[in-house]
Amino acid sequence: MKYTQLGRTGLKVSRLVLGTMNFGPATDEADSHAIMDTALDAGVNFFDTANVYGWGENKGRTEEILGSWFAKGGDRRDKVVLATKVYGNMAADGPAWPNHDKLSAVNIRRAVDASLKRLGTDHIDLYQFHHVDRDTPWDEIWQAMDVLVQQGKILYAGSSNFAGWHIAKANENAARRGSYGLVSEQCLFNLAERRAEMEVVPAAQDYGLGVIAWSPLHGGLLGGAIRKEKEGGAGRTATGRAADALKNTRQREQIQAYEDLLEKHGLEPGEAALAWILTRPGLTGPIVGPRTGEQLASALRAVELELSDELLASLDEIFPGPGPSPEAFAW
Repeated sequence: MKYTQLGRTGLKVSRLVLGTMNFGPATDEADSHAIMDTALDAGVNFFDTANVYGWGENKGRTEEILGSWFAKGGDRRDKVVLATKVYGNMAADGPAWPNHDKLSAVNIRRAVDASLKRLGTDHIDLYQFHHVDRDTPWDEIWQAMDVLVQQGKILYAGSSNFAGWHIAKANENAARRGSYGLVSEQCLFNLAERRAEMEVVPAAQDYGLGVIAWSPLHGGLLGGAIRKEKEGGAGRTATGRAADALKNTRQREQIQAYEDLLEKHGLEPGEAALAWILTRPGLTGPIVGPRTGEQLASALRAVELELSDELLASLDEIFPGPGPSPEAFAW
């Protein structure tokens, strides 16, 4: 496994991030434990989750599965850089009770204690804001986070789904307070969705944040979607983002060109898509959310995959990306 620093911190994390969103809803506890054991044995030390994972009436279930895995011992917790998230409504159904979601100091305090209990640990290494809270001032948010750092309940703060200017505002406010600020941003980023290159990635680089890419296969679209469709095994690509994209003639032509290119080079589409992310400046790595051991094995192979300059240029021709701002929308 290859490692890198998480943004400007001294924390070393694996280039592959184990996403746990499927643990519970799609993968039972025993199989989830097996996947985590395999990942740890392969050197993956960066595990990502969120308090809402498990979804619906099972919100929090994913954190509980991680907690039961940590409880098996074997230095599992000590070896893992544990990341979870706060923001979402944790009510089983219906609207949240007032102050039971978002980023008020009240909810941050409540949510971190609940996550620590489910995870069976005394601290969270990276506590991430799952979304922007437009109603809570940054002074309040950082005051709450600073208290958690002082209490030893969290070590670092990160963001998810932030715009570039949100990152700037958050870290400028943190600097004025003498707080450490955000050290990572988790955003939607892949070959087919490169808008983060306009402002999010440059802002993260400038402020010393590591960028973690979620949905690196764009909902399965970049994992051989057309080939699987023809073979009758489309799986998750039959619905959601991937299915919508394949209905679009231009996007379908892009994906067909992409699959043809990788077939020519003898590469698996999903592995190449992950390897491409590892070549991007400022990217810590992709989050992979395996439902099975074979999906994890495929992701692990991607870390060792070297893409030639010729192939990278061809991928840029198929998925050109917007380029940085302001050149992306100005002269």
